Amino acid sequence: MTPVVSEGEPADDAVAAAANLANWEERTGVHERSAAYGIERFVADPGFLSGVVCDDRAPLARAVGRDPGAARPLDGLDLVHLQYHIGTDTLSLARLGADVTGVDFSPAALDVARRLFAATGTAGSFVESDVTRAADAVARRVDVVYTSIGTITWFRDLEAWAAGIAGLLRPGGVFFIRDAHPQVLALDDERDDGQYVVRYRTIPDGTPDSWDETETYTGDETPIANSRTFEWPHSLGEIVTALLGAGLRITGMHEGTTLPWRPLANLVERGDGTYELPSADRGLLPLSFTITAVAPGGPATD
Repeated sequence: MTPVVSEGEPADDAVAAAANLANWEERTGVHERSAAYGIERFVADPGFLSGVVCDDRAPLARAVGRDPGAARPLDGLDLVHLQYHIGTDTLSLARLGADVTGVDFSPAALDVARRLFAATGTAGSFVESDVTRAADAVARRVDVVYTSIGTITWFRDLEAWAAGIAGLLRPGGVFFIRDAHPQVLALDDERDDGQYVVRYRTIPDGTPDSWDETETYTGDETPIANSRTFEWPHSLGEIVTALLGAGLRITGMHEGTTLPWRPLANLVERGDGTYELPSADRGLLPLSFTITAVAPGGPATD
């Protein structure tokens, strides 16, 4: 089903947060059973990694000064995974050697992630918290803060978001984010004629877009009763400025050509669970962005 969007609809933060939480609480059960997430593969194969972490593995390893080709490039690093959802990416990071703590605002997600870790005999901890209050909830500074794919649009106040991240990092600690590029999110997702037409906002003004979508991005047909959600568009400039304002030093930025879901109808599947533009269009626009940043102090910033 195609979502219906209302641009610029005012929404009180508490109203938006309650609607989003209700939606994620309900979709968590759908995703736990979804073939798209394939929880049973993680239980059956102790070496299996999520597609998201497979894509992030090399750039994340480089960002923390480790060998991307190492079997466990995150070995011994204390890592907080923000907005982990059902924990498959968190488990994958643990399999790369990290000592993981997941932070998410959904109690249902916390339950699923804990069961997944128990079923695979993996050590890890999970905290129920909004990202902006994560530093208090985790109550320690860590080596790495990681978040990836589908996270940034759930926040109105990026200054508070960035401050929450900075509050988690020890001196010299590394922040890593990969997410959908604002340029692709601005395009009309209903067109199937191969034309790239701007439909949605990319310039933030503090108001959200509201969506009413009864199916989730996994394509499962189980209907979602709490279908209303609110998301905020953000430009790359706003994201970078928020991180700089929180005192972090940007160490890298990359624009990528794949995503693990199909935001445009004409994207083609690569066979590994990711999607890209048709070959003739591949150089037209980026699909994702990656930013790495470092907290002040410590060897990494000397």
